[in-house]
Amino acid sequence: MNNVTEFVLFGLFQSREMQLVCFVVFSLFHVLTVLGNLLVIITINASKTLNAPMYFFLSHLSFADMCYPSATTPKMIADTFVERKTISFNGCMTQLFSAHFFGGTEIFLLTAMAYDRYVAICRPLHYTAIMDRWKCGLLAGASWVGGFLHSILQTLLTVQLPFCGPNEIDNFFCDVHPLLKLACADTYVVGLIVVANSGMISLVSFIILIISYVVILLNLRSQSSEGRRKALSTCGAHFTVVALFFVPCIFIYMRPSSTLSIDKIVAVFYCILTPMFNPLIYTLRNAEVKNAMKNLWKK
Repeated sequence: MNNVTEFVLFGLFQSREMQLVCFVVFSLFHVLTVLGNLLVIITINASKTLNAPMYFFLSHLSFADMCYPSATTPKMIADTFVERKTISFNGCMTQLFSAHFFGGTEIFLLTAMAYDRYVAICRPLHYTAIMDRWKCGLLAGASWVGGFLHSILQTLLTVQLPFCGPNEIDNFFCDVHPLLKLACADTYVVGLIVVANSGMISLVSFIILIISYVVILLNLRSQSSEGRRKALSTCGAHFTVVALFFVPCIFIYMRPSSTLSIDKIVAVFYCILTPMFNPLIYTLRNAEVKNAMKNLWKK
């Protein structure tokens, strides 16, 4: 039985003054996120020099970064104008699916990008053979399929739960843990599956990424000083993105069926801030992208 037709979102803050601040700040953040990632996509596709596999993956990552916050941020911005922030049951499940689809895809794309950097630095003579166009397309396609499978499992586990009582969510969007808390059924097993599906994917991917960076740093000892500088710049930017995204995700999703008051603040990092910072991190530390943007601006 499901008696709930809508959910009430508490948002980030309750006071009217802070909600107005949120409207201004997050509206600016969302515009910067969309325009920044769109600029990266246009630059990579318009430039003849940015044809390396790294930029192919970066264009996919930028597209995911455009869509990921768009699943949650516009609703949060619109809710600052209303006293009672509601979302329909179907809208809530759609938001849950969209957020986890693009978020899961981003996890797999970041892992693919780390593999690309590993091959480029540790096996440079075989790089073009290993990372050819077909394999890059396969890795990118697998990332999107992986994000879809992760999200559909998360959504199907949640949508079949009975909701018959409280409908208030202490967050600014519909996420799996707050919804499990509202279900009028034993969600222990579902909570463990969520940990395996979200928490373990985040943790295992993060560990793989850390190992790949350690191997890369060990291999840099045999590189020239210029090669080391360029590799450290690229990997440093990538690791910054990884830390901003994975650490909050692991904090949220490695706990079975439990919520904390700080969760919605932590969610801001991986839902809103990381997609906004990605274009800045990847362009400000990359001379090739900056030069391509300058040439595009001249045209």
